[in-house]
Amino acid sequence: MTQRHDSTADADGEAAAPMVVVDGVHRSFGSGPQAVHALRGVSFRVRRGELTALKGRSGSGKTTLLNVVGGLDTPTAGTVSLDGTGLAGLDEAALLALRRDRIGFVFQSFGLIPVLTAAENVGVPMRLRKVPAKQREERARTLLALVGLADHADQRPGELSGGQQQRVAVARALANEPDLIIADEPTGQLDSETGRSIMRLLRAVVRSEGVTALVATHDPALIELADRVVELSDGRIVDEHGVDEHGVDEHRVDEHGVEDTAGSAAAAG
Repeated sequence: MTQRHDSTADADGEAAAPMVVVDGVHRSFGSGPQAVHALRGVSFRVRRGELTALKGRSGSGKTTLLNVVGGLDTPTAGTVSLDGTGLAGLDEAALLALRRDRIGFVFQSFGLIPVLTAAENVGVPMRLRKVPAKQREERARTLLALVGLADHADQRPGELSGGQQQRVAVARALANEPDLIIADEPTGQLDSETGRSIMRLLRAVVRSEGVTALVATHDPALIELADRVVELSDGRIVDEHGVDEHGVDEHRVDEHGVEDTAGSAAAAG
């Protein structure tokens, strides 16, 4: 296995560049009066080694934004870069390699192959990279142990609960040692307690594996576990804030992009 790309802080201790930069992104479907504007001038950064939550109700643009960041869709205008690499300059083969090698995807519907065991499902991304079978098996079992499923490696999805299936999906997302995990409503089909356990797992994985995560969710209880929250409404960012180690918002921006430090000052005072 190749090692994860490492663009961490330099010897002088300067802050590392963001893992994801989204700049002025628009995404429209159709044209003329019937056009649907899913994203309208979205700009934000995803910090390296953090879990950033995309918050917003259905239709706010979360899934479209994840697709654009993950190279599954192309913006109508604006740019997206991953670890300094602009997606717009990549051909289809390069985009495919980027998605395979540097991004791990977790979906609401789990997306597991029913006839494969948990270990075999985790091994699928490695198989696409032609990783030898023994190495695939060893890493798959290591990852399943990481997500608490060491004893379920040989079971098929139909023999697992929804929460267990999503844990397999998280392990699969880590298979190729990605820089970024993109998760679209990963708890949407789970009960609240199981959903919280999956979100806690994602947060723990970010810490232990040194990856960055961008997670779309509408559940306020899960959003509290994020390092940074970006809220979308009608395709625009209407709020963005980070939380420090004391649980205090670092800053907020309103729908006009104006920073509001009053809330942080009040909390600090």
